Amino acid sequence: MITQTPALDPQRLRQLDAWWRAANYLSVGQIYLYANPLLKEPLTLAHVKPRLLGHWGTTPGLSFIYAHLNRAITDHDLDMIYIAGPGHGGPALVANAYLEGTYSEVYPNIAQDEAGMQRLFKQFSFPGGIPSHVAPETPGSINEGGELGYCLSHAYGAAFDNPDLIVTCVVGDGEAETGPLATSWHSNKFLNPVHDGAVLPILHLNGYKIAGPTVLARIPREELEALFRGYGYRPYFVEGEDPAAMHQLMAATLDTVVTEIQRIQREARADGFKTRPVWPMIILRSPKGWTGPKFVDGKATEGTFRSHQVPMADMTHPGHLKILEDWLKSYHAEELFDAHGRLNAELAALAPRGERRMSANPHANGGLLLRDLRMPDFRDYAVAVPRPGSVDGEATRTQGEFIRDVIRLNPQSFRVFSPDETASNRWGAVFEVTDRCSTAEIIPGDDHVGPAGRVMEMLSEHQCEGWLEGYLLTGRHGFFSCYEAFIHIVDSMFNQHAKWLKVCNQIPWRRPLASLNYLLSSHVWRQDHNGFSHQDPGFIDHVVNKKAEVIRVYLPPDANTLLSVTDHCLRSRNYVNVIVAGKQPSPQWLDMDAAIKHCTAGIGIWPWASNDRGDEPDVIMACAGDVPTLETLAAVELLREHFPELKVRVINVVDLMKLQPASEHPHGLSDADFDVLFTRDKPIIFAYHGYPWLIHRLTYRRTNHANLHVRGYKEEGTTSTPFDTVVRNELDRFDLVADVIDRVPQLGPRAAYAKQAIRDKLIAHKQYIAEHGEDLPEIRNWKWQGA
Repeated sequence: MITQTPALDPQRLRQLDAWWRAANYLSVGQIYLYANPLLKEPLTLAHVKPRLLGHWGTTPGLSFIYAHLNRAITDHDLDMIYIAGPGHGGPALVANAYLEGTYSEVYPNIAQDEAGMQRLFKQFSFPGGIPSHVAPETPGSINEGGELGYCLSHAYGAAFDNPDLIVTCVVGDGEAETGPLATSWHSNKFLNPVHDGAVLPILHLNGYKIAGPTVLARIPREELEALFRGYGYRPYFVEGEDPAAMHQLMAATLDTVVTEIQRIQREARADGFKTRPVWPMIILRSPKGWTGPKFVDGKATEGTFRSHQVPMADMTHPGHLKILEDWLKSYHAEELFDAHGRLNAELAALAPRGERRMSANPHANGGLLLRDLRMPDFRDYAVAVPRPGSVDGEATRTQGEFIRDVIRLNPQSFRVFSPDETASNRWGAVFEVTDRCSTAEIIPGDDHVGPAGRVMEMLSEHQCEGWLEGYLLTGRHGFFSCYEAFIHIVDSMFNQHAKWLKVCNQIPWRRPLASLNYLLSSHVWRQDHNGFSHQDPGFIDHVVNKKAEVIRVYLPPDANTLLSVTDHCLRSRNYVNVIVAGKQPSPQWLDMDAAIKHCTAGIGIWPWASNDRGDEPDVIMACAGDVPTLETLAAVELLREHFPELKVRVINVVDLMKLQPASEHPHGLSDADFDVLFTRDKPIIFAYHGYPWLIHRLTYRRTNHANLHVRGYKEEGTTSTPFDTVVRNELDRFDLVADVIDRVPQLGPRAAYAKQAIRDKLIAHKQYIAEHGEDLPEIRNWKWQGA
């Protein structure tokens, strides 16, 4: 309980309250006003936007916090950024960035004068303007406000390896009901005060969502306090609705909390990490729509759900225009801005200077701080491949050795994130140089667990994704490994990050960030022990929906191609890179020189597997993915056995986007190059890692699309053997050969015996696995024999 004497002298109290009033005035103006920004003439309907969009309810609370953080930054010389969780509180963050001057610096047309203020108001939720929520266009933001649940994970990701940074994160009480947010409170078990910054969560309880009450606002205070003490925080309460009393209480609380954070860090950095500290947090309870209209049309508005969005949405209604005018005048803009619309100098002095302004802090524009990784030479990790298919290897285990040394060379700017799957996905080598991070209790027998670990594991894909996004957005690098089937859990988070990058590409002052890199392993074709529940390759389909300028999808067929792709992805900027690679022992096809050339091209003929050199092929056998590549090459050997005269061209695809036309994706092949590879009229049998329809979608405009036949996953799975999984989905070598027989006319009646042999092999396969529980020896022991 804060009981000290008032923290603010009368002058500072007036200054803080005036800043808050100015931010509220600008926020209401953004929601409602088209013209007359300083109310120099009586308000009319012509001054009001024809479509009123936005959210008022959370906005005054966000600005109240912002004003007090500015005072704390100045008084305590803090390096701080502000993350706004309440989704559509955009007017508040835009207003405060404008008051600080940052908005006019990055958007000179929105100057700090009357004309600039009018443009500021008009652009909000207006065609050609800015969104109603905190967005990439908002200076100082690293959190997309269009979807709830991720702010606190982003905050902790931003604080990792940022020892001097305090990340204030405002959590709305509606947002607090989401699963990702509820999980993210546990991030304090991973924050190390020796080398990390601090996160100051502020739970903002204003009582309501769109139409109903929020859970945390309706439980007893004792229960609420016990909840957050149970999470491992020391909660401080700031509650009330009288502005003067709330200003004093908030200022005193912030002074106490900042002092506590600095003490925790000072002791840990002097004496080393001893035990997980109890970090402070603030619970702010204030009215929803604070300072807005008390009543509209005889119904209570301030402090109720009715203030959530636009309190008077229909301005043609009698009396609404007068309510709006009185509301705007209640902030006394004439005391805040001069006749030309410029902020009064005394009021402007509350803002910190330069990069100490939260809207101008370089951590919120992480590309300003981004430095290239120190990279080992990926060629040094190459698997020796004397000839294609002559050796086996585990692709992701080899990749893990490379990632290990990236961690070793970049001990303050690179982390790996995984929902308890780092070792399972064969990145175990990283534990030679680091631990799993935990500042919670560590007991004898724990395997590679420590407070300085750089492997971030929590059994929540949401948490891992949010941490990584926050880490990237503040100028660092990382990698996320996950089981392929369960990466869908973060579909929506991927959506928001991809949209963020797409918008950032159109904002000159937003600097490029390190790419968001996914490794999807334990994939659909090697889930024989887990069965149907673990089989889903559809994340690729979801990713391809996003803008081509942002997304990349790679399907390296072996360890050396995976190394080449990984190096490329870690060096890239402003992309989402999705890599799908298996972890089980499998044939290695390309030596490192060939792998680099193949990955650089992204697609190509494998001459050593083809026999059409100097001739026109009879059939193209295409493949994308490690298991489809294996089955394709096994099918090619069967074709040589049964039809030695058949001219077969084998094409392997590493970069899936090569299949699209160049007009649709920057990596896409021109139509002429595509036709050279795939011909204009020959049958194409395409073995693909995922759902077949995606290949058709990517190639539907190509000349030879009518002759394209795709085999892939078609929702047929169970707990069975690895080969049985491909048989059930008709991606196996025998079905691929049958496809060739059906689509190459000149094979004619000579194919009857081959088809019968194929049928018999599939029957034998079923009988064998039913009796022995494993695949036929000729499948398990198959090796590429070559020409």
